[in-house]
Amino acid sequence: MEQIRAIWQQGIKIGLIGGIAALLMALIGMLETFKARHVIFEIITMDQLFLLIVVLFFGYIAAKRTLPAKGPLVLANTFFVGLTIAFMLLLLIILGMDIWTYKLLDMRRMFRAASPELFKLLTFGIPGFGGRMLLLAAGGIVGLVSGIFYLLPNSVRKTSLFALSGIGVIGVLQDLVKPILDKWWPWLQELLFGPDGLSVKGAFYVFVLIGIFVLLWVLRGERIKTGWQHMPQPQQKTIKWSSLVVLALFLIVLPQIIGLFLSEALTIVGLYILLGLGLNIMLGYAGLFALGNVAFFAIGAYTVAVLCSPEIPILGFQEVMNVATGVPELIPITISFWFALPIAVIAGLLAGLLLGTPVLKMRGDYLAIATMGFGEIVRLLLLSDWLRPYMRGAQGISKIPKIEFFGKVLQGPMQIYFIIFAALREDEDVAQAMGINLPKAKLTAFATGAAFSALAGAIFAEKIGSVLPQSFQVWVSINIVSLIIFGGLGSIPGVVMGSIALMGMPEILREFAEYRFLFYGLALMLMMLLRPEGIWPAAIFKRELKEEHAA
Repeated sequence: MEQIRAIWQQGIKIGLIGGIAALLMALIGMLETFKARHVIFEIITMDQLFLLIVVLFFGYIAAKRTLPAKGPLVLANTFFVGLTIAFMLLLLIILGMDIWTYKLLDMRRMFRAASPELFKLLTFGIPGFGGRMLLLAAGGIVGLVSGIFYLLPNSVRKTSLFALSGIGVIGVLQDLVKPILDKWWPWLQELLFGPDGLSVKGAFYVFVLIGIFVLLWVLRGERIKTGWQHMPQPQQKTIKWSSLVVLALFLIVLPQIIGLFLSEALTIVGLYILLGLGLNIMLGYAGLFALGNVAFFAIGAYTVAVLCSPEIPILGFQEVMNVATGVPELIPITISFWFALPIAVIAGLLAGLLLGTPVLKMRGDYLAIATMGFGEIVRLLLLSDWLRPYMRGAQGISKIPKIEFFGKVLQGPMQIYFIIFAALREDEDVAQAMGINLPKAKLTAFATGAAFSALAGAIFAEKIGSVLPQSFQVWVSINIVSLIIFGGLGSIPGVVMGSIALMGMPEILREFAEYRFLFYGLALMLMMLLRPEGIWPAAIFKRELKEEHAA
């Protein structure tokens, strides 16, 4: 009896937290905004999907915390979670719709989204008592489903999770996916999609295809890993290089397949991967918690801008005959991006050495504060009157010429993508090589990380065509730290995954306006709860974190 009471209390406690999340989505207008968007045509809309995810997620959390993890107890716990979330939504309906509470508390004065249309959505369009009971029943049933899902065998659970997630992602991002399929594989677009969202048949195909792939990977993953370990070294090297060639070819043709918008998102991801690789050397390999990478990012960008833009005649003038007037005139001397790039990297390296020498005796929070202060100092110097003749203050530097490669001007995200891709290839090799002895050479780690950030800044300046001090605020450094922790410390694949998740997804979700930042925060919260070590951490950090939790 005591055990049942504990389960009941835990279910309600977790359900209350989930209910607050559901109420937040309802009262900020999120549900009503996406009510017309179908994920699966005429089956489930996007607002219903969001509520399903809330109940399933908090039900799953409750299932994990049910001790002992017996089937009936797990199901009881998750049922109470779903019922509690639904009950909190029911309270919202009562407060907003019933006459006696409506006169006492006009919710629309505080929450404009608390409209009759919202309450109609929550009660499935069924008026009166029937709709409210249906809401409670739906909450309890979905909660039970989350418990059943938790009790499934691991291979089935993973397969189902990835397959259902694939349906959700394709359905939500249909406006990006459909044009790509329509351009390259129109038959596939017709097969998968209905008038709005995935068709039922298309959702089934997506589920089956992703499910088969994931199931094979889960079942054969250990065999593949074991076979790889016992494989002769020359054969391992051949397979590794063949895989890299295939991956490189895929990345080369990718911008042509995905189009202009997604190529722009890829360039942003690539820039943050460069920044992440730099900080990963500092934090992941050498344990230096630095928050000043934005300073080196700015140094690289402004170095290229000063050397390449005609607005800053720092290199002097040259006399050129004007063909139209026949009169000689003076024009600023500039250099090409390819000559400015190594100078920018060296400037970042020297700045890293200059800052690293006095501050690397500090540790932890003190080092973070010192490096963050350096970042702010650089930004304020760029805004200062002292450097205005060279940096143009708040106006910034514009007219940065586009990159030329064998006479061809590279402009637009599809072309810049290849510059970033080439830089990533080289930086990854350096990062891996530096990872062995860097903990014993922290200054080298700091300077190398600074050089990577300066390289990213140089490419950023060419990509945008101008630089402004406002582009180099402290949130850039915070984003870099976030993506490394999200992806996994000490891991180059982790940097890539973190950059895709935290920098790429907000760009892809631009159609969802301000709600995309809610998804950003939700992703961080989910990762902290479900996988605190990150998506793809280095083995040593993963082991250390597990030992910490075990202790």
